[in-house]
Amino acid sequence: MKPILLAFQFLTIIPVKVKGDVSEREIGRASGLFPLVGVFQGALLVTVNFILRKVFPQELTNGLLVLLLVLSNGGFHLDGLSDTIDAIAARSEGSTEIDRQNRLAIMKDSTTGPIGVVALILTLLLKFLALDGLSRLSPHTFYFSLFLMPILSKWTMVISMFYGKAAREDGLGRLFINGTGFKEIAISTLILFLLLILPQTFLFSFISNSQHAFYAVLLIVIYFSSRAWVGLFDRKFGGLTGDTLGAISEITEIIFLLMVIAWSRLSI
Repeated sequence: MKPILLAFQFLTIIPVKVKGDVSEREIGRASGLFPLVGVFQGALLVTVNFILRKVFPQELTNGLLVLLLVLSNGGFHLDGLSDTIDAIAARSEGSTEIDRQNRLAIMKDSTTGPIGVVALILTLLLKFLALDGLSRLSPHTFYFSLFLMPILSKWTMVISMFYGKAAREDGLGRLFINGTGFKEIAISTLILFLLLILPQTFLFSFISNSQHAFYAVLLIVIYFSSRAWVGLFDRKFGGLTGDTLGAISEITEIIFLLMVIAWSRLSI
């Protein structure tokens, strides 16, 4: 029970409390259950959309869904994205080590630069527009994509922590990054596969081979994009931080939504 509570505590604003002492190993083990936090958020999005669309037009509902996703995360991931983009955009001093330290310092700064603000605006705008486009597809595609989006983004955080290393010697992010091993990535991947296969098998038996192929392509793209971000952040910061993990989560959600729409429109 403690690992799942730790996962919710790290990823959401839900006021869960973990009783007793918590070891660094227990914190690391919680990463394997990150997709279950995504299950909660995905179910919340589906439920809220089902209720709100009876009262509001779908366009307004889509905007409220974006707001709900931000609030349920506590804005942590968006804050991480803006800090990460600000740091990457920092002017180079000509020294790799000095640049890394400067970028890490920028990420810890509480202020947000203009590039970070632009990243926030574009991220929210792209999500809203993507949800609007997604809502014009079949109800099954729309609802299952709403459900799957936060699950995938949490899974990519586990992938990133498994292949990455901590850029700092302090912070909660370091404990998750250092504690994520093969067992955690296996658990998170098993959860993801079950959530992909079981609903399709028992609830949506009419799913075409094209859509099965889409999920295969999707996982490959998401996996290698996560590896690419880990490599980039290792060069820029010397590893991963909680902020970069938030950035990876936000970017993954956009990639996923765009891929669903593109695949559906091209009728691949």
